[in-house]
Amino acid sequence: MLSLLLLTPANSSTIASAQKRKGHPPNRSLNRTEMTEAEGRLAEMGYGKGRDGAIDMRSALIAFQKYEGRKVTGQMSREDFELIMNATGPVPKDTGYKHVEVDLDRQVLLLSDDDGVVQRVLPVSTGSDRHYNEKGMSGLAYTPRGRFRIYAKLSGWRKSPLGLLYYPNYVGDGLAIHGNPSVPQKPESHGCIRIPMSAAVEMSRLLPVGTIVLIYDNQSFVSAKDWAQADKQKAVQNREP
Repeated sequence: MLSLLLLTPANSSTIASAQKRKGHPPNRSLNRTEMTEAEGRLAEMGYGKGRDGAIDMRSALIAFQKYEGRKVTGQMSREDFELIMNATGPVPKDTGYKHVEVDLDRQVLLLSDDDGVVQRVLPVSTGSDRHYNEKGMSGLAYTPRGRFRIYAKLSGWRKSPLGLLYYPNYVGDGLAIHGNPSVPQKPESHGCIRIPMSAAVEMSRLLPVGTIVLIYDNQSFVSAKDWAQADKQKAVQNREP
């Protein structure tokens, strides 16, 4: 009888705990298999790829969240997982030629091949549109809209008047697509297009001098199909005997 009396409180406590747990929502965390599936699907759509095709999972998820207009957390939720597994890949505004697009509204960079298939999607941070006064320089932190070409590039680090650029690909006067240890979730640069360090070397390899770059927001898109057509005609002429 004494044994039964001693066991009763413990049993009652266990039952009460079980009843409390019944009211809790089910565990919504992702298991390892699901995380691997999500990583594979993001890679298929071009998100977060860096050197040798390796995927930077955090950058991939941030780029996905930015492109899809979701809250940017860099953390995989169950809802993110379900959206990733059912999503279709990003589509460029211009098709039919290899080029880069920088979507200032979404804060992402897309690299498209000749068939209009997006090969890379990266999170970026562009000009903050604020006035700055730093290191003896002042100006407006603005990323220009329009169509450009990469006209010069450097390997490794480049020291500029306003900071260090990693593997810069220049598209304007001092304006470059370059790696940076800090790629905020919103526009925070002096005007350059910052990309994650994990992707900088690979992007430099994929963007030879002459690559067309389109930079736009929802009011400023300009196509460069005429440039691409002129490039093709020039290439044909150069091949002719």
